[in-house]
Amino acid sequence: MKAVWKGTLIAESDDTVVVDGNHYFPLASVREGTLVPSSTTTVCGWKGTASYYHVVAGEGRNEDAAWVYPEALPEAKSIEGRIAFWKGVQVSP
Repeated sequence: MKAVWKGTLIAESDDTVVVDGNHYFPLASVREGTLVPSSTTTVCGWKGTASYYHVVAGEGRNEDAAWVYPEALPEAKSIEGRIAFWKGVQVSP
């Protein structure tokens, strides 16, 4: 699977986990320089607290377009430490 925004490859991996229709990539599959930490967090009742990242491509910045559960709840351990994308980031084979 590939995650692409504005023609820039953000992440690529054959090892994604699909939860709620989102592909969660290993953090090691993210290309260096394409993510900037955000102060945004959200809480999911069964996954835990998500931390967000801005996606960067060229001069563009897509605010809070990626998220990770650094310490997932027991029901979501399969995605702990993995990153998913939205807000126009295209995820495809």
